[in-house]
Amino acid sequence: MGVFDMEPVVLIGFFQYPDLPAKWKAFQLMGRPPLLKNNPQGLQFWKMLGVGGGNGFSVMPDFSMYCLLTVFESESSAELFARSSIVSQHLEGSSSYGFVYMHTIASHGNWSGQNPFVSSREMEEKRPLAVITRAAIKPSLAWKFWRYVPSVSSSMEAYPGKIFSKGVGEWPIFMQATFSIWTDFESMKAYAYKNSAHREMIHKTRTLGWYSEELFARFHPYRMEGSLLHFPSLSHLF
Repeated sequence: MGVFDMEPVVLIGFFQYPDLPAKWKAFQLMGRPPLLKNNPQGLQFWKMLGVGGGNGFSVMPDFSMYCLLTVFESESSAELFARSSIVSQHLEGSSSYGFVYMHTIASHGNWSGQNPFVSSREMEEKRPLAVITRAAIKPSLAWKFWRYVPSVSSSMEAYPGKIFSKGVGEWPIFMQATFSIWTDFESMKAYAYKNSAHREMIHKTRTLGWYSEELFARFHPYRMEGSLLHFPSLSHLF
């Protein structure tokens, strides 16, 4: 057991399904996740998430892809889970998948009444960075929120330093999250604070108060598995 084995590990997985029978089975798993009937060793938090259509930031779901977010007490328990029969049920019928193992750098806010991400590492600005933003949108303000989403999502496309991004959520429209991976801290910061569309979204968030709950977390991804999230240009950084 390594010196860091008992620090929490965030494990996020994406699963792609190619045809209607596989999509239907995955949709059923979304409604009745295997984790509801199991309590894996070391599991501290989990969410089964749908993915938005198009580039991921849409009110319409993408029924060909789903996301499983988990937090484990240690790397060994996360690895054990990734090879468990629970995950095998999600992999069955999938055409590709991708897992990202991460250590939390910083997190503030709440998700379902708690902050599930405990900081365990310091920021290293030259390393790849992952970000999760999550919000529960007030029903009375949802239409205003979604008016601004297309401009923000399009501004992220092909943005320098962005490696991957998807909009995910527990429920369409009202419970939304974003997962993104960046080459380094400076690239993420440039988008967050210099991109005009994103700055406008931050301003609207502060002035309109359209969230009933929100969370922002940063991570250092340190390991990737599978072909769905395969970035050869970053392999030397892990």
